[in-house]
Amino acid sequence: MVRGGRQGGRKARTPHGDPAVEAFLSHLETERNASPLTIIAYRHALDSFAAFRRGGDGGGEATAAKRPAAPLAWADLGAEPFRDYLFEVMKRGQARAYVRREFAALRSFYRFLSERRGVRENPLKLVQLPKAQRRLPTTLNAQQIDALLAAPLTMEKSDKAPVWMPTRDAAIFEMFYSSGLRLAELAALNVEDIDVFSETVRVIGKGRKERLCPVGLPAIESIQRYRQAAGVQAGPLFLSKLRTRLSARSIWLVFKRYLAHTGIPSTLSPHKLRHSFATHLLDRGADLRSVQELLGHANLSTTQIYTQVSIERLKSAYQRSHPRA
Repeated sequence: MVRGGRQGGRKARTPHGDPAVEAFLSHLETERNASPLTIIAYRHALDSFAAFRRGGDGGGEATAAKRPAAPLAWADLGAEPFRDYLFEVMKRGQARAYVRREFAALRSFYRFLSERRGVRENPLKLVQLPKAQRRLPTTLNAQQIDALLAAPLTMEKSDKAPVWMPTRDAAIFEMFYSSGLRLAELAALNVEDIDVFSETVRVIGKGRKERLCPVGLPAIESIQRYRQAAGVQAGPLFLSKLRTRLSARSIWLVFKRYLAHTGIPSTLSPHKLRHSFATHLLDRGADLRSVQELLGHANLSTTQIYTQVSIERLKSAYQRSHPRA
């Protein structure tokens, strides 16, 4: 099904000098429905390793663009070059999450070579990566959420802003917190994605996977008020003052403005509303599998980090309250 008017439409990729890499990137785009950002990240990872292997600086696309080179003989590489590259990347002080993402792209590439190009050995299987560092997500408490949701309708509006803009901002925050959407998912919503009768929203998530999320009545009512005030009948749900689709970047800036108004730390990102959505559900007894489906996580292990936040809160309450703690 074609999703008209979506943000972040696909752009033609620049042909790659390595036929194997080009075939892999095309496979990601056409068969795996990978997002443009994923394709860019995978291209960068492959180019960075190739530049390192050829004795360059590992700068990825920039290096490749300055100095075109013959394709690597990927099938002939053993584990040692990748261990050397891992050491080099770690020596630069890159975060473990970055290192693991780079090598995830390389591993995925070798799986493709094995399935489509007859490469028998995957040298990445013999490369041990640093363990992932899992930081507990930062969340907003109930009082902060209430303050943020109320801010658009209480903060003084600029004279240059459309009269409907406060209702739009209120609807954005209500939808964000009510359904736990990612920022890109929220920006990509169309009017027809909201079913006010079943109180659900249809979301296209990572990997172009579609899921259905419940929407609370306060969010539905807030969206209806905004649509009526702004005259939004079809197409993009959240509009800019020029009546084009509001970008994810613009939503980020809106979020920052209201953080400053409410006194909530301005370092927080819109993604913290998603973290808060998940944590508050678990705090109030939701099961992990349900939260996983609501968030659109492919793996339960990704969702489990929120249980640790809830446990830490319980421990904190215990330490404060128990006489023998």
